Amino acid sequence: MNWDDYEAVLFDLDGVLTPTAEVHMRAWRDLFVDFLTKRGLVDQPYTEQDYFDHIDGKPRYDGVRSMLASRGLTLAEGDPSDAPEVETVCGLGNRKNAFFSSVLADDGVDPYPGSVALLDFLAERGTQVAVVSSSRNAPAVLEAAGLADRFTVVVHGGIAAERGLAGKPSGDTFVHAAEQLGVPVQRGVVFEDALSGVTAGKDGGFGLVVGVDRGVGADRLTAAGADLVVADLAELVP
Repeated sequence: MNWDDYEAVLFDLDGVLTPTAEVHMRAWRDLFVDFLTKRGLVDQPYTEQDYFDHIDGKPRYDGVRSMLASRGLTLAEGDPSDAPEVETVCGLGNRKNAFFSSVLADDGVDPYPGSVALLDFLAERGTQVAVVSSSRNAPAVLEAAGLADRFTVVVHGGIAAERGLAGKPSGDTFVHAAEQLGVPVQRGVVFEDALSGVTAGKDGGFGLVVGVDRGVGADRLTAAGADLVVADLAELVP
């Protein structure tokens, strides 16, 4: 890989810079194991594969809709102000977020060492960096991981909603981040561990899309549009 070909790197957060994808997975599991059991769908239990197939990388409410659709279920949309106990799409999404926030507060989070090594290398080169995350929790996660001061551009789910940007797998949020950095998409690199995020990077027309295999599988990341797949970001530090 020739880093001279690129001016900026846009990172997904959960599963790329920090192992918070595991916290999200746990929160989604707690939500849907309880929800499906109460609905009597014991013959269609929630599994880890459901996370990768229907939820991973998507904005929270989109993940709820996708997971419900996989079981032939629909709920009223509700409103983002819905309390976590309300049985609506927004209510379930807010319940998941409450689970996530509780785990983050109790356990904290440390960034992947290989990801920090790449950030250090890019800082030495003067390469611009940004975070593009579907999660509204991105600023809190960056703060908890000690990475907040490394990024002047953070496009998270809240900003996407405010500005009417379509969530991943659309490339809109990545393109918006590149515009904030003042870098053409062709000169940008996207790092993503989710199929929807890889598709978003490709949809945005970025010069390079790197899939980070944290469990999805290299073949599936490549099929979704990754130009290159790594298991750890340190592999790209010369």
